[in-house]
Amino acid sequence: MTDDHIRSTTKDNGLIEKRQNQIIKAAIALFKEKGFHKTTTREIAQKSGFSIGTLYEYIRTKEEILFLVCDSIYEQVHQRLEATIDFKQPSIESLKTVIELYFRLMDEIQDEVVIMYQEVKSLEEDDRRYVLEKERDMISMLKWVIVSCVPAKITAKHAELLANNIFIQGQMWGFRRWALHKQFTLEEYIDTQLFYLMKAMDIE
Repeated sequence: MTDDHIRSTTKDNGLIEKRQNQIIKAAIALFKEKGFHKTTTREIAQKSGFSIGTLYEYIRTKEEILFLVCDSIYEQVHQRLEATIDFKQPSIESLKTVIELYFRLMDEIQDEVVIMYQEVKSLEEDDRRYVLEKERDMISMLKWVIVSCVPAKITAKHAELLANNIFIQGQMWGFRRWALHKQFTLEEYIDTQLFYLMKAMDIE
């Protein structure tokens, strides 16, 4: 999170992070239940465990809370994927592990991802651009993993397309769950997507 996007009247960075995490957790729960537009900042403050006055020490608008939610989603996924990547010994198995983890993360936070894409239009232009840049960073990470793990099998151009495919396939599990969940378990979905991805990269 950057000061350019969220300005707090409190100078204690540790407290800011703690309060913002409380706000994010409360907001996600309420956005799931009521939707972004029907949720009030007062309700978010109450569910966060403090007064509306305290809430406004850390954010100014409900749109800033939505920005915090979007930012936290990408930060969480980025950090967990980065911790999984074997930078010293990239391999096909490493690639499969990263893809599987990404799909499982999308399953864990599918409601949050749906909320983010439904409501990102409510953000200010600069904040919306920032969120989209986070998306590009995620795709770049996936592309780097592909190129590192199968350097002799794929061009940078094709790796870019495959990285976008993986990114969307993970999110599709949440957006199309009403149909996919009737036909696939999460494990079946992951195994099937991995099968086709390996075929696309000419990997058995």
